[in-house]
Amino acid sequence: MKRRGWLLLSGVAALVALTNVIAWESSAFCDFYVREIYPLWVNTYGRITGVFPFSVGEVMLVAGVILTVAALLLGIIAVVVFTGFGKRRMYGKIMGFCRKYWTAYAWIFAGVAVVMTLNCFIPYHCSTLEEKYGLMNRVTADAPVLHELMEKEYTIEELGQLRDYVVIKCNELAKQVERDEDGNIIYSENMEEIAVEAMLNLSEDCAQLQGYYPQPKQFAFSEFFSQQKMKGYFFPFSMEINYNALMHEINRPATICHEYAHLKGFMYEEEANMIGFLACIHSSDVTFQYSGYLSVLNYINNEYYDAIGRNMKVYNSHVKISPQVRKENVFLEEKAWEKVEQKAVISTEVVDKVSDKLSETSMVLNGVEDGILSYTRVVGLLLHYYDGAPEVQEVLAGLAGEQEYLAQSE
Repeated sequence: MKRRGWLLLSGVAALVALTNVIAWESSAFCDFYVREIYPLWVNTYGRITGVFPFSVGEVMLVAGVILTVAALLLGIIAVVVFTGFGKRRMYGKIMGFCRKYWTAYAWIFAGVAVVMTLNCFIPYHCSTLEEKYGLMNRVTADAPVLHELMEKEYTIEELGQLRDYVVIKCNELAKQVERDEDGNIIYSENMEEIAVEAMLNLSEDCAQLQGYYPQPKQFAFSEFFSQQKMKGYFFPFSMEINYNALMHEINRPATICHEYAHLKGFMYEEEANMIGFLACIHSSDVTFQYSGYLSVLNYINNEYYDAIGRNMKVYNSHVKISPQVRKENVFLEEKAWEKVEQKAVISTEVVDKVSDKLSETSMVLNGVEDGILSYTRVVGLLLHYYDGAPEVQEVLAGLAGEQEYLAQSE
């Protein structure tokens, strides 16, 4: 690479570094960027990659791995040739090719750094969902103001009430969804269109969710992503939404809405969980509602179970999760897992551990100190959202009345 090329590449690297420093230091800058500039990439670049029927992001991932492995191999070859042949003509030709390849690789790497900064790293440092949009229009006149909610410490009893409410909603909706004669849920053919509609409905209270949504695509390598326990993924370098084709389909509505939240600049997992949940439960489609409540059930149930010291006597005194909900509250069904294991090149345990480590590292580098544990922070957002909510009290009051009636009947 000529001197001018190195200077230009160094300038790009310096600009990327400076932009990231500013993003870390100024949430106001990040908020402005996500509000005014970020939508341009969704509406242009996102539309271009959306034309392709396959996942451009997956192709880019595979290409990146191949290019990186090739760069490393060329480095080894260069060392071997240098050691064995010194300054002979063969060394000159090989090194000439290596330099050209490494130059091209350096520019590709710089391009990836620019795209990731614009489409992922800057949005990571925006103000939080609650700071920008409150509780999505949920605070009632009787509820505490937002800053009080954000500082409030909830009791185990309040967590238990929220847990029971979500369990009741899951149990009820499991009975209401349309099923075939074998008991399998019948899914709408236009599920993706319903997901976009649900997100746009939510955009009335959250302007950042307005605008264009690309068609979600299935992973081509769903088996591999299943080994990582991955339901969906937002590819920042292709502005695409992908979901796992093998997972239980009841996960798909909430997963698509979750990834759409990332697409719109909400990078924190708990915020994407919350947005996916709200989009689904406010949809007119019962299957979406069921998927929404089911998407947060494990977080709340596990949080409550830990809060009571895993006391089974206390836990069993609360509303029980119905057998139907337990059956459908899974990532993959048994047959799908068998398919995954049959095609596995590397053991699921190894892939899962490596995936968790990479995700943890990525989150920590972007300022998420608790890494993948941040997913569970959606429980805090839910507690804020339902604080003083009359529907929770009505449902729990109905439950109490039913239990009293059954006790008297006995």
